[in-house]
Amino acid sequence: MASITIRNLEDQLKSRLRLEAARHGHSMEEEARLILRRALSQPKERGLGSRIHERFVHAGGVELELPSRSDKPRAPGFEE
Repeated sequence: MASITIRNLEDQLKSRLRLEAARHGHSMEEEARLILRRALSQPKERGLGSRIHERFVHAGGVELELPSRSDKPRAPGFEE
């Protein structure tokens, strides 16, 4: 197993870790391991487009017929 040293940890954060460890009946090291394990085992958050794609990828999709264009597009008018 590997080990790490965390330098420059704020005193307030260390105190909170110590209190959480005591509350759960763990050492500070064990509490830190549990926090890291929990934080890193959660699935990554994906963007909206990825979530929409995932929802509809197996739906089969639809084929839409595009209407033919006979008129040329008009320039936008900005007059009132």
